[in-house]
Amino acid sequence: MKIITLGEIMLRLSPEGFKRFVQVDSFDAIWGGGEANVAVSCANYGHDAWFVSKLPKHEIGQAAVNALRRYGVHTDHIVRGGDRVGIYYCETGASMRPSKVIYDRAHSAIAEADASDFDFDAIMEGADWFHWSGITPAISDKAAELTRLACEAAKRHGVTVSVDLNFRKKLWTSEKAQSVMRPLMQYVDVCIGNEEDAELCLGFKPDADVEGGNTDAEGYKGIFAAMAAEFGFKYVASTLRESFSASHNGWKGMIYDGKDFYVSKRYDINPIVDRVGGGDSFSGGLIHGLLTMPSMADALEFAVAASALKQTINGDFNLVSAEEVKALAGGAANGRVQR
Repeated sequence: MKIITLGEIMLRLSPEGFKRFVQVDSFDAIWGGGEANVAVSCANYGHDAWFVSKLPKHEIGQAAVNALRRYGVHTDHIVRGGDRVGIYYCETGASMRPSKVIYDRAHSAIAEADASDFDFDAIMEGADWFHWSGITPAISDKAAELTRLACEAAKRHGVTVSVDLNFRKKLWTSEKAQSVMRPLMQYVDVCIGNEEDAELCLGFKPDADVEGGNTDAEGYKGIFAAMAAEFGFKYVASTLRESFSASHNGWKGMIYDGKDFYVSKRYDINPIVDRVGGGDSFSGGLIHGLLTMPSMADALEFAVAASALKQTINGDFNLVSAEEVKALAGGAANGRVQR
């Protein structure tokens, strides 16, 4: 299957282990970013995954391209130009201390890209799926316009479109997010987002108090139905994270197809190695599942297992095979050495 993603790949700079920013004199360099992470997951599952973006012509831009190529992602539609690669700093939390992210991504190449940089009809030709996230239109008005044009081209070519709502309060306000995101929902077939994303991006609030520990999945059924009714989504899906500490989370997922509401098995992730990219790995797993599996229940179980595994891996990318995910989804969770 041919899968297209559009977004920004960034250089992630992280202190070693669990050190704080102020403790270190050097950082580990890792590549990642919402839609790039999804593309890597899909490539790992055997799909033809393409990442669309703009990166500078210099060596740092090339390093980002190389990172994607290393894992089998097609980079032919990455335009070269602009002045800088976006950067974010990530400090890994532990126990009651949360992880922390600081952005340095203003005026990145993709944030300042023009519509004339891309031929979205050519990009969408022969594609089966197009995925984007709410991070991309949040980085700039130009990027929001690129997202709209890409969605329109996908619809012209009969491509299934998915979105991970992915609200980022450091990039825009809820009011701005809703003014941009709600009109874009007309192009979306599969909507992915947790309770905060649904409220801040689209104005829907589930009947669940996650912060207070009330994580009954049934509280989401009504809001999923309302979202599907208003925007015509074929599927609405979400992860549900129970955050006991930065190192210990409960994890499961839900999906709704306009008729049936399904809740996955629950995983107890303890200790978490790196939660960054957990939602992206869920999106990548769900895309693979909906394209290749007989039911939405099977697709959801694959996605939740994939994203649980991601949180045991350092870095943004989910470096697991479909076979490893299926083994976990099938019950192989004891972590014994595979010989």
